[in-house]
Amino acid sequence: MITIERVSKRFGKTAAVDDVSLDIPAGDSVALWGTNGAGKTTLIRCVLGLLRFRGRVRVGGFDVRTRGKPARRLIGYVPQELGFYDDLGVAAAVRYFARLRAVDGVEVEKVLASVGLEGHGGKRIRELSGGMKQRLALGIALLGDPPVLVLDEVTASLDACGREAFIALLSGLAGSGKSLLFASHRVDEVTALARRVVLLEKGRVTGEVSPQDLGVRLGAQTVLHITLHDRVRGRAIDVLRARGFPARLNGVGVLVPVPAVQKVAPLRILAEERIDIEDFELLGASTHEEHRP
Repeated sequence: MITIERVSKRFGKTAAVDDVSLDIPAGDSVALWGTNGAGKTTLIRCVLGLLRFRGRVRVGGFDVRTRGKPARRLIGYVPQELGFYDDLGVAAAVRYFARLRAVDGVEVEKVLASVGLEGHGGKRIRELSGGMKQRLALGIALLGDPPVLVLDEVTASLDACGREAFIALLSGLAGSGKSLLFASHRVDEVTALARRVVLLEKGRVTGEVSPQDLGVRLGAQTVLHITLHDRVRGRAIDVLRARGFPARLNGVGVLVPVPAVQKVAPLRILAEERIDIEDFELLGASTHEEHRP
């Protein structure tokens, strides 16, 4: 369904994506795994035809550069950062995007019900929680029943309950025969949704593993994910590194590999430094490479 052939993308002297080839058959589900800056989002944007690049990408046989419009009609895309106009009504947003995608005969309530938003059509988008906004984005991405879903760190800003519910929705879609390509830094998400995991580092594919083998292959360790306001993330990383924890920015928070007996230590350190913590959780297995300072 998606064929990526020797795709490269440079920003100045930096190779964001470097000679990547990947084939995703119909019904397959592939996770892109890597640190911030590994090339996950850039590769996704190349697949969507949003960036100029070297190489070739085909979706359903359509070249995204020369046949971009029919290629994009086959894709439902959910980004990490949503661009909704908050004063727009929920039902109005569905109708608006249906017109943009030239999808006729949309039954708004059915669209909303398919993503667990039945009864919310009369609300303004600003009244929705973060998880509900992501559900709305998914419902809009599914307009026209595209065979391919492309997702970029879509659960990064959700709390634990919202993330669990959203993953359950996606799991049902993955089991319905749709092809999934998604970027993630969460082992639980990868395990629930992916059949294959493509490892990216500095824009290059460094390997491919099954979700079950991800932790073993990459050196499993417990990882603490701490959600912080963007104003304090940099300071938090500096403080934790100074105390011997190789913290690294990822998504809306900081990832910290921790020994089992020191799971609480990074939280205590941040509290001592009066750095407010919005949320935290243990992710389980991750990689030594992911958390290298």
